[in-house]
Amino acid sequence: MEISIATDRCIGAAMCALTAPEVFTQDDDGVSRLLPGAAGSTHDTSVREAARACPVQAITVHGG
Repeated sequence: MEISIATDRCIGAAMCALTAPEVFTQDDDGVSRLLPGAAGSTHDTSVREAARACPVQAITVHGG
């Protein structure tokens, strides 16, 4: 599974971090980031739900 975040579009709503805390976090500016090692995550369901929950569709999921 490939996960990408359009950080220029992220508004810091934190829906991703709330939905899939094992994969997403926020930096000091509130911008969503992947946790180290999360790109190869096996949390398919929660990652896809986090992408759907993003109010600005800043998360893209491919494969998996």
